[in-house]
Amino acid sequence: MGFDDLNPLLHSQLRLAIMSLLISVEEADYSFVKEQTGASSGNISVQMSKLEEAGYIEINKTFKAKRPNTSYTITNDGIEAFEEYVNTLQQYLDVPDSSKKG
Repeated sequence: MGFDDLNPLLHSQLRLAIMSLLISVEEADYSFVKEQTGASSGNISVQMSKLEEAGYIEINKTFKAKRPNTSYTITNDGIEAFEEYVNTLQQYLDVPDSSKKG
């Protein structure tokens, strides 16, 4: 049995965590992502840029009460990539255990 390749962009722990958050909410702001992931500001910024370049997320910069606010939304391509990643990972988990035969 062959295994499909896992999407290397989503196989990063932080990027996978970010995508998991975004797939479960309509929109998440920077503070929420930072709080939920525990990642540093610089690391979040770098990983969000990679996800945006891939077309998996949109980055929205606005102002709230005269303060800058950055929020993120997952795109349709991002949803599709995440679902494909989960399905591929499921292949790895569904391997029959040969030690239980017989």
